[in-house]
Amino acid sequence: MDVVTRLGKRVRYLRTEAGLSQEELAFRAGMKRSYLSDLERGTRNPTVRALGRLAQALTVHPGQLLED
Repeated sequence: MDVVTRLGKRVRYLRTEAGLSQEELAFRAGMKRSYLSDLERGTRNPTVRALGRLAQALTVHPGQLLED
Protein backbone atom coordinates (compact mmCIF):
# COMPACT_ATOMS: atom_id res chain seq x y z
CA MET A 1 0.00 0.00 0.00
CA ASP A 2 1.44 3.38 -0.95
CA VAL A 3 1.93 6.17 1.57
CA VAL A 4 -0.95 8.33 0.28
CA THR A 5 -3.44 5.47 0.62
CA ARG A 6 -2.08 4.60 4.05
CA LEU A 7 -2.39 8.22 5.15
CA GLY A 8 -5.99 8.38 3.96
CA LYS A 9 -6.96 5.23 5.85
CA ARG A 10 -5.28 6.53 8.99
CA VAL A 11 -6.99 9.93 8.80
CA ARG A 12 -10.36 8.23 8.34
CA TYR A 13 -9.66 5.95 11.31
CA LEU A 14 -8.62 8.83 13.57
CA ARG A 15 -11.58 10.93 12.44
CA THR A 16 -14.12 8.21 13.20
CA GLU A 17 -12.44 7.41 16.53
CA ALA A 18 -12.82 11.08 17.44
CA GLY A 19 -16.50 10.93 16.45
CA LEU A 20 -16.12 13.59 13.78
CA SER A 21 -17.81 13.88 10.42
CA GLN A 22 -15.76 14.80 7.37
CA GLU A 23 -17.45 18.17 7.40
CA GLU A 24 -16.54 18.86 11.05
CA LEU A 25 -12.92 17.75 10.65
CA ALA A 26 -12.55 19.79 7.48
CA PHE A 27 -13.93 22.85 9.28
CA ARG A 28 -11.55 22.37 12.22
CA ALA A 29 -8.61 21.90 9.85
CA GLY A 30 -9.52 24.89 7.67
CA MET A 31 -10.01 22.92 4.46
CA LYS A 32 -12.84 21.95 2.16
CA ARG A 33 -14.73 18.74 2.85
CA SER A 34 -14.14 17.58 -0.71
CA TYR A 35 -10.36 17.94 -0.20
CA LEU A 36 -10.56 15.86 2.98
CA SER A 37 -12.65 13.26 1.17
CA ASP A 38 -10.03 13.03 -1.58
CA LEU A 39 -7.29 12.62 1.04
CA GLU A 40 -9.17 9.84 2.80
CA ARG A 41 -9.68 8.00 -0.48
CA GLY A 42 -6.00 8.38 -1.35
CA THR A 43 -6.70 10.25 -4.58
CA ARG A 44 -4.97 13.48 -3.62
CA ASN A 45 -1.44 14.14 -2.44
CA PRO A 46 -1.55 16.20 0.76
CA THR A 47 0.55 19.27 1.34
CA VAL A 48 2.73 19.54 4.42
CA ARG A 49 0.47 22.37 5.59
CA ALA A 50 -2.59 20.11 5.23
CA LEU A 51 -0.91 17.39 7.29
CA GLY A 52 -0.15 19.89 10.03
CA ARG A 53 -3.69 21.20 10.06
CA LEU A 54 -5.17 17.70 10.17
CA ALA A 55 -2.89 16.64 13.00
CA GLN A 56 -3.79 19.74 14.99
CA ALA A 57 -7.53 19.27 14.35
CA LEU A 58 -7.30 15.62 15.40
CA THR A 59 -5.05 16.54 18.37
CA VAL A 60 -2.34 14.06 17.37
CA HIS A 61 1.34 14.36 16.52
CA PRO A 62 1.80 14.69 12.73
CA GLY A 63 3.80 11.44 12.68
CA GLN A 64 0.76 9.58 13.96
CA LEU A 65 -0.98 10.25 10.65
CA LEU A 66 1.30 7.66 9.04
CA GLU A 67 1.27 4.96 11.71
CA ASP A 68 -0.48 1.65 11.18
